[in-house]
Amino acid sequence: MEKYLKLLKTKCNQENYQKLIGLNNPALLDFVGEYVGLCNPLSVFVRSDSAEDAQYIRNKAKELGEEKQLAIGGHTVHFDGPHDQARDKQRTKFLLSKGENLGSDINSIDREKGITEIQGLLKGTMAGKEMFVLFLCLGPIDSDFSIYALQITDSAYVAHSEDILYRSAYEAFKKKESEIEFFRFVHSAGELENNVSKNTDKRRVYIDLCENIVWTTNSQYAGNTVGLKKLALRLAIRKADEKAWLAEHMFVMGIGGVNNRKTYFTGAFPSACGKTSTCMVEGESIVGDDIAYLRKKEGKLFAVNVERGIFGIIRDVNPQNDPLIWQALTTSGEVIFSNVLAKDGIPYWLDDGKVHPDKETDSTIFPHPNARYTIRLKTLKNCDPKLENPEGVEVKGIIYGGRDSQAWPSIFESFDWKHGLITIAASLESETTAATLGKQGVRKFNPMANLDFLSIPLERYIKNYLQFAKDLAHPPAIFGVNYFLRNENGDYLSAIEDKRVWLKWMELRVHKEIEAIESPIGFLPRYEDLKRLFKQVLGKDYSESNYQKEFNLRIDENLAKVERIIEIYKTKVADAPKILFEILEEQKKRLQEKN
Repeated sequence: MEKYLKLLKTKCNQENYQKLIGLNNPALLDFVGEYVGLCNPLSVFVRSDSAEDAQYIRNKAKELGEEKQLAIGGHTVHFDGPHDQARDKQRTKFLLSKGENLGSDINSIDREKGITEIQGLLKGTMAGKEMFVLFLCLGPIDSDFSIYALQITDSAYVAHSEDILYRSAYEAFKKKESEIEFFRFVHSAGELENNVSKNTDKRRVYIDLCENIVWTTNSQYAGNTVGLKKLALRLAIRKADEKAWLAEHMFVMGIGGVNNRKTYFTGAFPSACGKTSTCMVEGESIVGDDIAYLRKKEGKLFAVNVERGIFGIIRDVNPQNDPLIWQALTTSGEVIFSNVLAKDGIPYWLDDGKVHPDKETDSTIFPHPNARYTIRLKTLKNCDPKLENPEGVEVKGIIYGGRDSQAWPSIFESFDWKHGLITIAASLESETTAATLGKQGVRKFNPMANLDFLSIPLERYIKNYLQFAKDLAHPPAIFGVNYFLRNENGDYLSAIEDKRVWLKWMELRVHKEIEAIESPIGFLPRYEDLKRLFKQVLGKDYSESNYQKEFNLRIDENLAKVERIIEIYKTKVADAPKILFEILEEQKKRLQEKN
């Protein structure tokens, strides 16, 4: 610690220096000092939990040109460079020691080589800029779920985003002193040109699981740079593997039932499969939209939202599709828009329902398909009051949804935990759309909607899930949903608002208040229950012919899916658990007998 004190005194003013010293954490001070020395910032700002420090960062983001003020109070817009508007999967790599293997699909680099490269890229990269040092928490403060984190960045926009999305934890670090364990994130936008990262060809996101460190450079896009987002999820999955809990790419929501009952569900959906629209459905409450930690206590399952905000795709948000989000984005309050079109202080995005300015006018940027918004959850009217509950919420059901035009019905329930885990969660697929790849219907295998973020081999991840439920008195029910089933003409069989009915059906099933029909793939709804729920929830009739189209089991398509999944695990997943094949073969046999 002593060797860095002189350096820190030259880079910090007295107030910021005292903030660091006051933490009484030599290891933390060494880490900050190491990267002050390596990155060579002009100055260092240390973020405490105060409102004044939060405002300082907001002001800096505008002063530096990283954000621009919009017409509505509290609203700003940020623009990433044209080649820096999405997560960079190719250059996101795990640092692995010799002999370490995370699976063939996981991008990696030799650990020593990676550290040498990234530190070379970071050397002197903050010259002439201010370094922001942030103390944050994943999950509610002082909770069994809590994971603390240190973020170093030279981007006021990244610091501002972290402040909206995560709980400030300077006082928690101070209270715990040197005993605190924490994830560490170091980011530099690199050399700037017109306020955006210039050298995106040298963009790197390197993840060191040994030391729980992630480095990012030559990028501003939040998916690469906001450390506590998906970068921290990778570290948390590894930590969960060691400590027998689960870190998941899941929403958490409350679904209302009889006599003001509220039942909590988690849900995992690949991108563009209805994840946000499910947890934001009218009449229900949201705890979180993206990442959840799941732990067991006294034979029950509990979950927390890792975040306190949303970094969401803004495309298709309009008054009809997402009225609650729309309200938050069009009234005063703290919002960061990114990569939208901005004209005369008004943001525009794809499919927003507004008339856009002529493209020939002097707009800052045209709306990008991956344009985003960043808001606090508490600005939403349906934010659940248990968002900050350190105990989390008890989970009674887990929902998995993919984009499937042919096989899965709109809603169904597994027979039990193992059956649901293997035939629904570990068999999750999503069909691509023409808008994304130019070819429709290409299936992407994405177990638990978490494949992109796994930091352990897939076979171990599945084994952890199997083991996880063994001491749960009543494991949560597992459901599959599919909003994209089509008829022979290519038309969707389920309307956008129908998910409100599917959620109510799942809530009733969790409490065993309605019966279901046993099928080869699981339990299906009875027509009379859906007819009643459609009338109660949506005020519309649900015909028996619609029911038959949605829930008439498509044997050949489901057989093809099972065979496809078996082949994937046989050929691409080393050491997949034997029970996985047994359960899939049993499902195959049931389908064949029904054929």
